Amino acid sequence: MKKKMIYFLLLSLVFWACKKNEMMPYLSADNVYLHYLDKDKNQDTTTISYSFAYNPGLAQDTLWVPVIVTGPKVSHSREFVLSVVDSLTTAVKGTHYEALKTSYTLPADSSTFKIPVILKNTDAALETKSVTLGLRTTAGGDFAADLPLPLRTKKVIFSNRLERPSWWIYWQSELGEYGRIKHQLFLIASGTVDLVDMSKPDAYLQIPRTLYYIDNFRFFLKDPATWIARNPDKGYVLVKKESSNEYEFYAEAAPGKRFVLKYFAQVNSYFFVDENGKQLII
Repeated sequence: MKKKMIYFLLLSLVFWACKKNEMMPYLSADNVYLHYLDKDKNQDTTTISYSFAYNPGLAQDTLWVPVIVTGPKVSHSREFVLSVVDSLTTAVKGTHYEALKTSYTLPADSSTFKIPVILKNTDAALETKSVTLGLRTTAGGDFAADLPLPLRTKKVIFSNRLERPSWWIYWQSELGEYGRIKHQLFLIASGTVDLVDMSKPDAYLQIPRTLYYIDNFRFFLKDPATWIARNPDKGYVLVKKESSNEYEFYAEAAPGKRFVLKYFAQVNSYFFVDENGKQLII
């Protein structure tokens, strides 16, 4: 009888211990990390590239940085920290980007959030060089920093430069030799950022639309004043330079970037000029 009582007491202790473990789960600190996914939905740790040249009318643009937290949602707001990584950064605060906040607020009942990082297009040097901005979630506020660095870090490289796109060679008979100023004006006026790559299957189906974009660009080069009048929402102006026959074409939102419209007496006409001072004609 005494043995049975001992077994019963031991079984009771085991049962009580199991119940206690179920009621007290292991709790770990919540973390926050950058939530970039590649095309296969895996974590993407590659560098982000951005060029203002594809949006030449912008004096600044917003890069939305997605973050996600580990652990369950909670019914109150929480604070977390996103910092600039000096060792990964060549961009200058105030010149190339706006300073980050000391902390950001994750709303209640949320596990994801997007942080606005403002990139600036006011430095003329961005037309000839790229700068980098390193971002990283760090310990602070209500979150720890226990996750690997690649999950918490992202590098952004940006500039105001253009390079010749692969499709240009297929349309060089229409567009002429490649030039960065020609490319920038094409982006402003054509209605597209690229033309069909004729090496692709069924590319011929896109030829009519491509010719339409090229015609838009050709019309703009011949008569920018009419193009401005027809597209007031674009925000561009054509202003005559003092004591000169030349005009300057630029976006009112980004007056630092200007294109010269020059008078050529030989043909009694105005033409945009490229980076080498030559007429832009297609």
